[in-house]
This record gives sequence, C-alpha cells and structure tokens, in this order.
Amino acid sequence: MENIRIERKEYLEKLMAWKDRQVIKVITGVRRCGKSTLMEMFQDHLREGGVLEEQLIAVNLEDYDFRELRKPDRLYAYVKERIVKGKRMYLFLDEIQHCEGFQEVVDSLYIKKDMDVYLTGSNAHMLSGELATLLSGRYVEIKMLPLSFQEYVSSTGSTDDLSRKYAEYLETGAFPYVLELKGHSREIRDYLEGLYHTIVIKDIASRKKITDIMMLQSVTEFVFDSIGSQLSTKKIADTMTSNGRKIDVKTVERYLDGLMESFIIYQARRYNIRGKQYLKTLEKYYVVDIGMRYMLLGTRGTDVGHILENVIYLELKRRGYEVYVGKMDELEVDFVVKEPKKTTYIQVAASVRNSDTLERELTPLQRIPDHYPKLILTLDEDPEADYEGIRRINALDWLMGTAK
Repeated sequence: MENIRIERKEYLEKLMAWKDRQVIKVITGVRRCGKSTLMEMFQDHLREGGVLEEQLIAVNLEDYDFRELRKPDRLYAYVKERIVKGKRMYLFLDEIQHCEGFQEVVDSLYIKKDMDVYLTGSNAHMLSGELATLLSGRYVEIKMLPLSFQEYVSSTGSTDDLSRKYAEYLETGAFPYVLELKGHSREIRDYLEGLYHTIVIKDIASRKKITDIMMLQSVTEFVFDSIGSQLSTKKIADTMTSNGRKIDVKTVERYLDGLMESFIIYQARRYNIRGKQYLKTLEKYYVVDIGMRYMLLGTRGTDVGHILENVIYLELKRRGYEVYVGKMDELEVDFVVKEPKKTTYIQVAASVRNSDTLERELTPLQRIPDHYPKLILTLDEDPEADYEGIRRINALDWLMGTAK
C-alpha cells in the first residue's frame, strides 16, 4: 500500500499567515483528519525557509514515547530545557488535551520571548471554560476537516469521471489514511470501525462518564441516520423510548454535546429569513464523514439528496462560512450561508429534472425578498440554468471550485 501525503494547501496557508504572530495557533478537528500531518508539513516549510532543527520543539502526546510529558510540570521542564537562548523557537504540541492542566503550561510558554506556539486537539471541550478564560484573545482556532472532494480527486491524479469518484469518496470516506487503503474495502471498514469506537467509546464515554455505551451508540446511529432532517432532543428521546430504550432529554443533550465536542457531528441551527432571527429548536445534524456513516448503517435506503446535503454543508464549513438552515414562512431553505457583507441561499437536491421537484426547490428561494445570490446544487449533469436569477449548478463542479 502506497504512502500518500496530500498537501492540505488551504490549512497550510492559514498557518503561514499566522506564523510569528503573537497568538497561539490551535488546530482542532476530529481524530485522524490530518492535524499531525499538517504540523509536520508546516515544520518542513519552516526548514525550507531556513529555520534550524534546534529551533523546532515537537511533542506528540498520543505517542507512548512522550507519555511522561502528559504531566504538566514534566512537559514544561522538557520544553524549557530545549529552548535555545537568542533564537526564535517554534513549539508544536500535538493532541494537547492529553496533558491535564495544560492551560497554564501553554500560557507560561507562550509569554516567553521569541516563542511561537502551535497546538492540536481532537476535542472542542479544551477550548471552552478555563482555556478560553486563561487565553482569551491570545489564540486563533484553525478548524480542520477530513479531505474535501477536491482534495480527494487531486489524489487520483486527474479530474476525469467525477461521478464515479464522488461515489468512491462517499463509500471510502474522507479520512486521509483511507487513500493508502484504496481498493481494500475490508481494511477501510476495519479502520473506520476502529476510529469510530475510539471516538465514541474511548473519548466521549470516558470524558462524559457515560456508562450506558449501548444507549450512546443507539443515539449516535439515530443521528447518523437522520442527517438533513430536523431533530430535537425530545424527538430523539421519544424515539428511543418508544423503541424500548428509555432515555430522558437531558441525557440526550449530554450525548449530543459529547458527539459535537469530538467533531463527529455538526449542528446547523435554524434561521428565520423573513424575521432575521435565529431559532432555538429543530436543528439539523451532519456527520463528519459519510464513509463512517456507511460503515455504521450500510448503504441501503440511503437518501442521495441528504448525503449530498451533508457533503455540501461540510464544504461550506471548510470554506469558513457561517451556515444555517433557513426558514422562509412555512418552507425550508437548505442553507443560509453568511459572510460579513453577503448572504447566499442554497437548495440541494439529487436531481431537479422532474418539474414538481424543480418547483419545490425553487419556491422557497423565490419567496425570499432580498437580492442576494440563490443557488440550486444538484447531481444532474445538464448545462447550467438560470430561473429568473436563481442559478442551477452541478454540485460536483461547485465542490471542485470550477463553478461558483
């Protein structure tokens, strides 16, 4: 199996932009999405730019060799010992959440002269509470996701046959390591299963002190199965209870918090377009990787439109936008995409060749009273079309960046 290393260009450029600035760079994202590799690539970039080996201090706290450094005083002593006086130092601490009380260590190292600090973490919880308070205004978060469709296609060496590559992308998943397992479906499945169990059982259950692992898995499967559908904690609790597994709303909330903190699911809140206000109920959830969803639920009965919606949602997040589910009177707009000076409205459908389906997708967009861009993204390989200012674009071209 070949060793494939994809240059995560956009993330690398973000790190370069923040280099030597007086803020801590924190790279967050689901386990195995490529954070450690990104840090290695950035270190290579520094070396190419003339930074000497002695100026780099790198510690991976998931590595057994560094197990002792999970104690804050030992981590501090290890780094301090390696600081070369009078030189600009670059400090990389990988999976920092494994060091209990790391916040004070990081703060102490950060305030030292000539120290540029980079952290990674697989848990959003580390950026809440104490760290946020202690390092308020002193860090910038770079949110990382598994491979985009464009990155996946680039690994194949050509942009031919996008439809087939999209099907592969969904089935194998977007975690970088699966590229090395290409063509070995059993190994890919085992890898995704192992990753899923590590996140759900080792990370979430132990951190949240959850004893009913079966219930946690049932809730996870339910959310994975409901991507693109409006959900409430009450609906999840009621469904579980009616299936003979009694659970209350507070417990469901705790489980969802754990899943979101580990970046395995993302929540899209609802936005009232006419009233210009955020709504507090019936959010939608999207899963970080469709391959993992297929591993858990299989591919039978899959809603192609909801899968595409999930892929589009992640891409919008990857591009740095704020993304909401839109409510227009009694109708729904799949995505309200907010930028500082612009809003874009997006509908997602597997196909709109059927005139009823096309009308259903157009109607909510036609009712929106402003003149911001409105798009319909579909898998139809027809020429781009315009319906009185509402553009229909091929979703794969949009994902590749060849259609805006």
